Amino acid sequence: MKQRLFLSPPHMGGNEQKYIDEVFKSNYIAPIGEYINKFEASICSYTGAQNALAVTCGTAAIHLALRVLGVGKDDDVLASTFTFIGSVSAILYQNATPVFIDSERESWNLDPVLLKEYLESCEKKPKALIVTHLYGQSAQIEEIAVICKEYGVYLIEDAAESLGATYNGKHTGTFGDFGIYSFNGNKILTTSGGGMLVSDNAEWIKKAGFYSTQAKEPYLHYEHLEYGYNYRMSNVLAAIGVGQMEVIEDRVEKKREVFEWYKEELKDIDVEFMPELAGSHGNRWLTTLLFKKDVDIDKIIAELDEDGCESRPLWKPMHMQPLFKENQSVLNRVSEELFERGICLPSGTRMDRNDVKRVCDLIKKGIQS
Repeated sequence: MKQRLFLSPPHMGGNEQKYIDEVFKSNYIAPIGEYINKFEASICSYTGAQNALAVTCGTAAIHLALRVLGVGKDDDVLASTFTFIGSVSAILYQNATPVFIDSERESWNLDPVLLKEYLESCEKKPKALIVTHLYGQSAQIEEIAVICKEYGVYLIEDAAESLGATYNGKHTGTFGDFGIYSFNGNKILTTSGGGMLVSDNAEWIKKAGFYSTQAKEPYLHYEHLEYGYNYRMSNVLAAIGVGQMEVIEDRVEKKREVFEWYKEELKDIDVEFMPELAGSHGNRWLTTLLFKKDVDIDKIIAELDEDGCESRPLWKPMHMQPLFKENQSVLNRVSEELFERGICLPSGTRMDRNDVKRVCDLIKKGIQS
């Protein structure tokens, strides 16, 4: 039986079990312990962020960022439309209203031209922007950050998929007021589930930490002036994260190698791979491409699955989701075209050249049939 090729399966680095064993010996199983501090410190050291807070997931990190920034009922929050719903769910948690911005073709990420046009003409100024660095590739984040500053809009970077990616040498997630990373099971690094909130503003991270632990006041008894959440990561999961951070550069290098193998194997068919902005260095979390000719993508996905190769369409834009049918969107239809013509391919960091060839042979066969 052929080995199943998943989109992005977990890949342990070697020391994770050792660190988990140390946590068990210490009996600090709950959301407290030395590995929480070590994990947060490793993220700061690697990305250049000044402060970090380990939490249960990336969406929780976004939620905390919105809460700390004072986003509330009836506020508008701009967001990338071409993204996973976890990027925008937290806007609803705060009873705020998402406004979606379409993509540009240079990176498939949020279009800064559309962003500026909207901010110049909108009657109600948005409180914040959540920009996604899609599939591990940086958005035009420097330009986006300048626009947000010009119009007084808070910037939250959803770098859930892009840990290890840089733009002009600076890590994604560190350009805005807040950045978030995800350690879900399919990310480039995983703690099985988890996320990280980063910011150069120490007081904001302190406040987010307060909210993440049920907003408990500093009394021996439980005293509450505000409500909070049970969002803190456990020491056990943080131990996995510490082990994973030891191999982050190896994982980025391998993801990029897998991408190059796909480019070589598919060089003779009419496809377009996700582009990389000049000056940026993506982590190529998933290898994604567009079919330039009319192709039955559902058929190709089914044929890949039959052979044990997991694939899926690109993200369905948020403005196309029934949940958001009444929401305002600023569109150029780029994300709709990407959704209609695109596919995500198996991109695991244990894959070899023969695995990639197996996938590509099936794609070529599917196109010809």
